[in-house]
Amino acid sequence: MWQKIYKNILTKTLVVLLPLTLQACTTVNPATGQRDFTPFMSPAKEMQLGKQEHPAILQQNGGTYDDPAVTKYVNDLGQRLVANSELSDYPFTFTVLDTPLVNAFALPGGYVYVTRGILGMVNSESALASVIGHEIGHVTARHSAKRYNNQMFTGIGAAILGAVSGDSAVANSLNQGAQVYLMSYSRNQEYQSDELGIRYSSRAGYDPYAAANMLSSLDAEHKLQLILADRAGEPEKSDFFSTHPNTQDRVSRAHAAAIQTGIPENSRDANQSGYFRIINNMRYGDDPKQGIIDGREFIHPVMKLKFTVPDKYALQNSSDAVIARGTGDAAGSSVIFSGASMKDMTISAYASEIWKAYKIENAMEGSQTFEINGMDAATGYTNMAIENKNYTVRLVAIHHSNDSAYHFLMLTPQEKYQGLTDGLQRMTYSFNKISQGEADQIKGRKIRIVTVQSGDTIESIARYMSFDDYKVERFVALNGLTQGQRLSPGQQLKLIVWDD
Repeated sequence: MWQKIYKNILTKTLVVLLPLTLQACTTVNPATGQRDFTPFMSPAKEMQLGKQEHPAILQQNGGTYDDPAVTKYVNDLGQRLVANSELSDYPFTFTVLDTPLVNAFALPGGYVYVTRGILGMVNSESALASVIGHEIGHVTARHSAKRYNNQMFTGIGAAILGAVSGDSAVANSLNQGAQVYLMSYSRNQEYQSDELGIRYSSRAGYDPYAAANMLSSLDAEHKLQLILADRAGEPEKSDFFSTHPNTQDRVSRAHAAAIQTGIPENSRDANQSGYFRIINNMRYGDDPKQGIIDGREFIHPVMKLKFTVPDKYALQNSSDAVIARGTGDAAGSSVIFSGASMKDMTISAYASEIWKAYKIENAMEGSQTFEINGMDAATGYTNMAIENKNYTVRLVAIHHSNDSAYHFLMLTPQEKYQGLTDGLQRMTYSFNKISQGEADQIKGRKIRIVTVQSGDTIESIARYMSFDDYKVERFVALNGLTQGQRLSPGQQLKLIVWDD
């Protein structure tokens, strides 16, 4: 979880260029056959900026996953796809991020990332090739460069905007550079990258039809997560779809692109068994070192803390922060929880510094100090407009131990403030320390590959899923199945079990 305060949100200024200079920046892209107009981002600058932002991406997403076999597998697969792209000599870097968030993205300069979360959702090597090929397509088509070019003329949102909008990619991007590259692609850019990814994966010998199947699986997982968060039917985006807008069109278009390769459907082995050997026993969900979400409770065994969010709030954890978003009657409300050092500070001074770090222009009103479970605390608030909507923004900062302090930043629509304030107050007073004994009891989860035996059904296997609710629904989404589907003896499937 985040140990630094939010910082370095910069404002871009309008740059005026001479027509002759603009003309010189237009080139024909070998991947798309179209002319690229990117006056603010040359290929050399793409490489420079990708290298510059890479450490920040690692820091914000839990670092690199610490399994050499998994990281080598992903890199080898990625390089195989690159060899079949228009940039076969380009120095691509492939990284597996140690975060449960289901996502994949690319930075300029050939930096491609897949999360541990999306690896857990993938069901074959060809499906993974479709994901990575898609990200390579964003690089070869220079979509990030074009997006950076457009963003030179607009303001950039920050953590507060991301929390309010529900865009996890923005909320988890703490410096200006990464935010630009993780903002949503246009629909046409998504279609183009799908087609390029299918082109590269089919050339590399993979099953091109896996792309459409993968998009369908991700959509099913997204719908499951909305159900788990009591948000069924809401249009809010998941982590993957925050940066990769989904439409029903994409699935059918991906299938049509696979047909256009001339490769007959089911003529290539998607290599599920090989992929499952790689991800067997891979960590799934939250890493205890980064804290665990258990229903409405967040508990961190390393930092020795816990708190519980109100009803109708759904938690999401990352290495940067814990974000709780309201659902139902609490929709539109959100909470950012994070922490930092308060060395040589009072808790009031810490609160003031955090307020500045979030770039809140309004002065803090109603500042006061008090105690929460024996710990010094400070609070203050303001009323302000965010995305043309009036919010009450309240900060509660708590001195946990030694030089460590944590804070809740609560963003509540003013028309809902009276109805939600009691629950949010109870959340702040639920913040407490935990003992070493409590910390030792916290376990993580992992993926276990199982083989279907005669007589097995979805229900009979799903009962071993290490969750208290929605066992069947989780199992079906995890394996790309349909409710009521008949299983075949010898079929391999994924289970989520407690780590030993």
